[in-house]
Amino acid sequence: MSVNRPAAVVVLAAGEGTRMKSATPKVLHTLCGRSLVGHVVAASRELDPRELVVVVGHAREQVTAHLSEIDPAAFTAVQHQQNGTGHAVRMALESLAAAGRPADGTVVVVCGDTPLLTGDTLGRLTGTHAADGNAVTVLSAEVPDSTGYGRIVRDPADGAVTAIVEHKDATAEQRAITEINSGVFAFDGRLLAEALGKLGTDNSQGEEYLTDVLSILREDGHRVGAAVAADHREILGINNRVQLAQARRLLNDRLLEAAMLAGVTVVDPATTWVDTTVTFEPDAVVHPGTQLRGATSLAAGAEVGPDCTLDDTAVGAGARVIRTVADSAEIGPEVSVGPYAYLRPGTQLARGAKAGTFVEMKNAEIGAGTKVPHLSYVGDATIGEGTNIGAASVFVNYDGQDKHRTTIGSHCKTGSDNMFVAPVTIGDGAYTAAGSVITRDVPPGSLAVARGQQRNIEGWVARKRPGSAAARAAWAAQEGEESGS
Repeated sequence: MSVNRPAAVVVLAAGEGTRMKSATPKVLHTLCGRSLVGHVVAASRELDPRELVVVVGHAREQVTAHLSEIDPAAFTAVQHQQNGTGHAVRMALESLAAAGRPADGTVVVVCGDTPLLTGDTLGRLTGTHAADGNAVTVLSAEVPDSTGYGRIVRDPADGAVTAIVEHKDATAEQRAITEINSGVFAFDGRLLAEALGKLGTDNSQGEEYLTDVLSILREDGHRVGAAVAADHREILGINNRVQLAQARRLLNDRLLEAAMLAGVTVVDPATTWVDTTVTFEPDAVVHPGTQLRGATSLAAGAEVGPDCTLDDTAVGAGARVIRTVADSAEIGPEVSVGPYAYLRPGTQLARGAKAGTFVEMKNAEIGAGTKVPHLSYVGDATIGEGTNIGAASVFVNYDGQDKHRTTIGSHCKTGSDNMFVAPVTIGDGAYTAAGSVITRDVPPGSLAVARGQQRNIEGWVARKRPGSAAARAAWAAQEGEESGS
C-alpha cells in the first residue's frame, strides 16, 4: 500500500454541461471507450483511495446508474443545488461522515470532465503534498497560452503558492505568468473540512468556491503548494463537442504511441482509432482506417485492416483480417477473414479457417482449416475441420419463430448455392450437390442431391420471343451448326 494513499478522492460530476447542447449529461459523453467520468474514475483508482466519492447532481439517476456499472464500489454524494465547487466537496465529506466513513487524511479533489488526467500525475500530486507538508497542494500546469486561466502566484523565496489570481483580476505582470490552476487539489482532510465551513457566497455567482479554501488556509498560517503536471494537456476540461473531439484525438494518439513503443506497427495513426481497453502483443500490425473497440485483442503477428471495425473481438497470432466488421468474435491463429466479411456475436474461427468475401457468420463454430470462401451466410452452425462450403450457401436457421442449428462434419464438400434448412446434420466426409436444398440429414460419406431434373424445351425462344436478339442469335447458331455439319 502506498504511503501516499489518500483517504478519499472526490470527483466533481454534478454539473449540467449546457455547452454540450445534449440530452446526455456531459460527464457521460464518451471517448476511446469510456465516459468522461469513467476516465477520471479509472485514473483516481490508481491512487488506491480508501474512499472514492462521486458528487452527482444534474441527471443524477443516469450518472449513478452508469457509475454502478463501471465502478460499483464508488460512493455517490448528491448535490441537489449546484452551489459551487466548495459546496460540492462539502456535500461529499458530509455524506461520507454520515455513512460512518469520515475522510481522515489526504483528500484529493478532481473534476469529472478531465479525461486526459492520469494516475501517474495524481500520484505525483499526492507525493508532493506529503513531501512538502502542505495543507493543500494545487495541480498546476505550464501552458503556452494562459489567457483565461487562473494564474499561480508563488513566493519567490520558497516556492509556496501565495494566490490563484483569475485572468480578469490579474495585473499585467501576473498575466505574464504561464503556470495555471487545473482545478485539481490535494488537501489535508481535517483542515479542508474546517475551511469549507467558513466559505461564503459573496461573489458574482453567489456560490461557494473551493479555491477560496486556499486563501483561508494560508491566512490561518498553513502552507499552500503546487505540483506541476508533466504535460499541460492532461488538465484539459471538456465543455463542448469541439473540445471533446480534441481530447479524443489526444487520448487516441497517447494510446497508439504506447502500443507502437511496445512493438505494434500502426501504419497510419491518423486513421486508426482504439479504445483504452484494447490490448496488443508485439508484432501485431494495424493498417489504415481501422477501429478497435471494447475488449478487442490482437495477438503477435496478427494483421488487421485496412478498413476494419472490431468490437470485443480476439484476433489470434498470425491471423489476417481485411475490410471486416466483427462483434464479439473469436478469430483464431492463422485465420483469414475478408474482405467485406461480417462476424457477429458467437462466431468462433479455429486455426487456419477462412471467412472470405461477402461472408456473414453468427453464432457459428468453424473448425480448423475449414473454408467459407465467399457469398455465404452461416448462422447457428457447427462445422468440423477441413470442410469447404460452396459459394452462395445459406444456413436457413430461422423458421419464423425459433432458431435451429445446422451441423456439418469434418472434411465435407458442399456445393455452390446450397440451402441447409435447420435442424439438419451433414456427416463427416459427405458431399452435397450444387443447387441443393438440404432438408434431411446426410449420412457420412454420402452425396446429397436435392434439386429437380433439368429439362430443355427445344425452340422455345423462337416461338415465345420471335424477332428478339436472342432469337436471332439462336437462329445464327443453328445455321452455323447445320452448315458445319
